[in-house]
Amino acid sequence: MSEETTSGPDLPPDRLAISPRSPHFDEEKLMRGVGIRFKGVVRTNVEEYCISEGWVRVQAGKTMDRKGQPLTIKLNGPVEAWYEDLGEDAPVAKA
Repeated sequence: MSEETTSGPDLPPDRLAISPRSPHFDEEKLMRGVGIRFKGVVRTNVEEYCISEGWVRVQAGKTMDRKGQPLTIKLNGPVEAWYEDLGEDAPVAKA
């Protein structure tokens, strides 16, 4: 991941969610595989992220709300995202 930019055709969106109920859900972009680095650590358990605001949402254990959806925690910090289908030298979107 050598290139670091903030916009472009091969960069993930600023905000993306894996829940189909969210207005930020985009199945086509999720099918490509989005890698997330939060505070310098690659995370695989991210439910939603926002690069410009600098946060990610992760599931809070196995706890569910009354509608059967997982409870999430919002964590603040630097967020970087890239498409995994572009390989090792994929451009990285960061704030």
